[in-house]
Amino acid sequence: MLTFRKTSAEPGWLAVGRCAERFDLVHVRRMPDRLPKVLLAESIGREKQDATLLAELRRALKLSAYRITVLLEPLQYQFIQMETPAEMNTAEAREIARWKLKDQVDFPVADAAIDLLPIPPLGRAPQAYAVLAPAAAMTPLVQSFQAAKLRLAAVDVPELSQRNLAALFEEDDRGLAMLIFDDREGLLTFNFAGELLVARHIEISATQLREAGDERRGQLFERIALDVQRSLDNFDRGFSMVQISALIIAEIPGVPGFIDYLRDNLSVAVVTLDLPAVLDFGAAPALLDPQRRFQCLRVLGAALRDEPEAAAA
Repeated sequence: MLTFRKTSAEPGWLAVGRCAERFDLVHVRRMPDRLPKVLLAESIGREKQDATLLAELRRALKLSAYRITVLLEPLQYQFIQMETPAEMNTAEAREIARWKLKDQVDFPVADAAIDLLPIPPLGRAPQAYAVLAPAAAMTPLVQSFQAAKLRLAAVDVPELSQRNLAALFEEDDRGLAMLIFDDREGLLTFNFAGELLVARHIEISATQLREAGDERRGQLFERIALDVQRSLDNFDRGFSMVQISALIIAEIPGVPGFIDYLRDNLSVAVVTLDLPAVLDFGAAPALLDPQRRFQCLRVLGAALRDEPEAAAA
């Protein structure tokens, strides 16, 4: 999403994810002709003020040496699909988007952070995803890093984190769907050639699925299957030239039978997400544990930002 100027000594990106009870930090370095290498994975309880916690982490983990990106939480931004002019520079397009979308968000757009993510046209009218974050969310976030004497190099959102993960599994000339649930919601994305085409949110969380009784869980499985199949059908109509090779699903610890249910009830091949097949966890063996890896999925994706050093230097 948003990129700021920042120099660093450590190659790759260090991503910071925040939830109600903890911070998750993951550092990934992309390696030429080798699997991307996960070099650091830490989680710490969010029991202090964010700035205090970040300052402690800066000292303990020498965070000043890293390019840092932070994941926004779902309620901190809006992710809106919109038509865009065919020929216009990025700055002009952002300003047009800012005012075109002012009635679609519930916060002032004048001082909101905004970025545009072009959607590959594939024979369609030019479109983009607009990412808008209100000053009320961005200002305290940036200030907490500044107070800890850390500079953010970028800000990310879960949709782009998931795009990065899905890109590791893509096949040439074919699209890929990915479904990941966390403790807030489910997110279904469709990739093609490393780019995000479609993102759909499912208002069911991994926590709901874990805590549900057998009957209720079965009902939630059915709702998810119907929602995913509807999205698959809509994608097929909207992007008829893109063939989806598979739907990759992250297994949810404590929710048995979920992937098998979807495999039996969807029209596309269903594959279990296997990150050890595409990432080198040798320097971060804690993430070989399925529970820890599931906890850090979003942050892993954010740390997979594929951006030349010069873009953030």
